[in-house]
Amino acid sequence: MVATTSAAPKSEELKGYFVQADGVQFAGRHLIVDLWDAKNLDDIEIIEAMLRESAEVAGATLLDVQLHHFGPNQGVSGVALLAESHISIHTWPERGYAAIDLFMCGSCNPYKAVPAMKRALKPGQVQLAEQRRGIVG
Repeated sequence: MVATTSAAPKSEELKGYFVQADGVQFAGRHLIVDLWDAKNLDDIEIIEAMLRESAEVAGATLLDVQLHHFGPNQGVSGVALLAESHISIHTWPERGYAAIDLFMCGSCNPYKAVPAMKRALKPGQVQLAEQRRGIVG
């Protein structure tokens, strides 16, 4: 038999990697980044180096990088697995488009990763949205 509880833990009981910002406590920031008119979207080496640098400058602990290249002049999909969550990327070189998710908890700052992404992929346009995940209360 599995015991379950219907009561969520009180905010003072929560520890670990939760973030406190603007009077709100939450699990982490999830950035959705769309890069348009971007370059290097079929270059797996540039993308891997970008993911590694992005994790480092954001203050995250990189555990692993897994990427898949779909073939010559085709896209790359993959993830940088972080102790604090992940960075994922999916590219469409034929459209000059990359879809990137950055989800980080704790003291990491995913916004610090965005300049590294811009340097590597040289987008003409960047669209960015933030979702705070796991808001307490």
